[in-house]
Amino acid sequence: MAFDFGTQKIGVALGQTLTSSARPIATLKAHAGKPNWEALFALYEKWRPDHIAVGLPLNMDGSESDSSERARKFARRLNNLINKPIDMIDERLSSFDARDRIKLNRQHSLDAHAATLIAEAWLNQHAHAPPEKLMAKPSNPTPEKTQ
Repeated sequence: MAFDFGTQKIGVALGQTLTSSARPIATLKAHAGKPNWEALFALYEKWRPDHIAVGLPLNMDGSESDSSERARKFARRLNNLINKPIDMIDERLSSFDARDRIKLNRQHSLDAHAATLIAEAWLNQHAHAPPEKLMAKPSNPTPEKTQ
């Protein structure tokens, strides 16, 4: 399950390791940067994903922004809620790429399509990993900077 965190909306997508594909499933509203944790937990309970990815908004030069810290805070709180490992995924250009996808599929929001791209990035990073490597590992919602 992947999340594109925003202060007004949070895109949610599901990925499938077997097919290395992902699809948008929801857009959750946030109020003043605070997610609807009940709705988010209900989605988690419904789908019971093995892995969680949260988009990390970086500047084009790879440096972090205020949005990066907000995404990390969301990931830490999400980890506390569901007690699952959280992978932070570089989401540079995901919203830009999602605009192209929304032209093809208007059923879901831009945010949900951006979450799909985050899920696909996670799947691509783990495409050749043996199954034991895809098992739960220690959570690290504050990893080193992405190169």
